[in-house]
Amino acid sequence: MSKLVPIPSTGFLNERDIGKTPVLEATHLGIEFGGLKAVDDFNLTVGRTEITGLIGPNGAGKTTVFNLLTKVYQPTHGTILLDGIDTHGMNAIQVNKAGIARTFQNIRLFSTLSVEDNVKLGMHNHVNYNTLEGILRLPRYWQEEKRAHERALELLHIFDMEHLANHKAGSLPYGAQRRLEIVRALATEPKLLLLDEPAAGMNPSETEELMENIRKIRDTFSIAILLIEHDMRLVTGICEGIAVLNYGKIIAKGTPQEVINNPDVIRSYLGE
Repeated sequence: MSKLVPIPSTGFLNERDIGKTPVLEATHLGIEFGGLKAVDDFNLTVGRTEITGLIGPNGAGKTTVFNLLTKVYQPTHGTILLDGIDTHGMNAIQVNKAGIARTFQNIRLFSTLSVEDNVKLGMHNHVNYNTLEGILRLPRYWQEEKRAHERALELLHIFDMEHLANHKAGSLPYGAQRRLEIVRALATEPKLLLLDEPAAGMNPSETEELMENIRKIRDTFSIAILLIEHDMRLVTGICEGIAVLNYGKIIAKGTPQEVINNPDVIRSYLGE
């Protein structure tokens, strides 16, 4: 695991990514709902191949941050740079095409479709045939369908799920549905993958397997991962840097060891 190195703007980058444009730079990011500041002056930089944790008590604003980064919500103020490009004015679809994919706290699969079809739906940004070619089943349609089939099986193989390709997504065990949602997000070919409580509902052995797979995803695809998680064993086990959010504001940033020993972090979780 590489060291964190201070940078001038918003905190730290891991040593491995120094000299490269960060995949994400969120600066003074915030949003208000009816005068209530749900997120306030949020600053975070994520390196191109970094695994970063965003933690905090329930209601701290973590999922709201994900909604801001993916433009489910438009920020009231602040700047989001994705791979050096300002995402101001982009909508959720445009941000996804630009390189951010996410999973959700509550699983959002098409339960009546097959596992393979769920993955192929994630490839919509990269379809290279038009509507007419699809309707008439012209040669390019079949070429693209063959490519999508092969790619879906390749992605499923990462989680040893290719044998489930023809099963209905809704018939899978809970842990497998969680994994499928991550595979579908990877099908969009992201530069930054946002995981919202990926270990929720998993048993210890499933969580251990998930940790290994998150590392495998980072190393295989050379992408950055930002995750929200309450399982501190997972967070401290795989994250190179951690940011702690409380009442919409970051109260600490640093290595896992620095963060878990920070008095403000201890107070926010455990009280005085």
